[in-house]
Amino acid sequence: MGDQTLPPFGWQQVLGRWEFAPVVTVLAVALAVLYLEGAWRVRQRHPARPWPWWRTGMFLGGLAVVVLATESGIGAYDDVLVWDHMIQHLLLIMVAPAMLVVGQPVTLLLHASRNPLHTWVKRAVRSRVVTWLTWPPVGVIAYTVTIIGTHLTRLMSLVMTNPALHAAEHALYLVVGYLFFLPLLGREPIRWRISYPVRLLVLFLTMPVDTFTGLALGYSTTPMAGMGPRPAWAPTALSDLHSAGAVMWVGGDGIMFALMMVVFLAWSRDGQISVGGHGWLESARRASFAGLTGSGAERETAGTAPAGPQREAATIDDDEHLAAYNAYLARINAAQSRRNDAE
Repeated sequence: MGDQTLPPFGWQQVLGRWEFAPVVTVLAVALAVLYLEGAWRVRQRHPARPWPWWRTGMFLGGLAVVVLATESGIGAYDDVLVWDHMIQHLLLIMVAPAMLVVGQPVTLLLHASRNPLHTWVKRAVRSRVVTWLTWPPVGVIAYTVTIIGTHLTRLMSLVMTNPALHAAEHALYLVVGYLFFLPLLGREPIRWRISYPVRLLVLFLTMPVDTFTGLALGYSTTPMAGMGPRPAWAPTALSDLHSAGAVMWVGGDGIMFALMMVVFLAWSRDGQISVGGHGWLESARRASFAGLTGSGAERETAGTAPAGPQREAATIDDDEHLAAYNAYLARINAAQSRRNDAE
């Protein structure tokens, strides 16, 4: 419900007014501690190849965005101003998930853990359930249904007046955003590998979802139902709704375009590395390894697998490469033993 005691909204209120949310705080602190411990373990085990500091910064930044969106002044005014509510939504479904994905928490867990946890995590990320959840079309559909369903239906009015439903909506945004951006921005060991052009295409085709939702709210002639009494300083309910539509349209499209630029820069960087010689040299090494061990994963990496969206058919982990190499040595030893016995 609208709070008559809140002062006019502004930057001072965003940074100076905080409302403690125990669940959000505890989860954010716990995840930050676990992530930092994992980065420390990787540094201890591999001093020459420590966990990238910028990935740590991105993950911690994503957690900070979640706290900012829910506990700062943005969260304090989210049931008073619809346009502030919309800023919160964009932070939770686009900004925070994208930063968490770039932080690669699953890869860090694999590097920092030992068996049996290491094996369990590796099997989990390759399971049928995770494979289905991380399939790009599923992410696009989930993102589309979530954006439209929580803004252009009666659900938005219910959320504004029901704290439990509001909290559930925040969790939904984080999960859907993470699953949507995981195959597009991340490099986690999931089964799906998408080429850069296809990543750009998916982001571009998803952009109209924010545009359509923003325009529908911006041209609405009916104020949103379920809002409580508005403070004297607040805009009219209809003007507030139109501002919310502008935030969704301009803000959502702007963030999506920025993420497209991130993908394009990553594509350019990988292309420069390949031109510099590292790409073809690594491909040659992997192709040679595939010829010796018969590793399907290496043949795929060497370029014989189909391009575009695909399921990675074989292994990519160092311990599995070692197992393939050991099997190759065992075959050589067996052949040598047979020759010795024949002589």
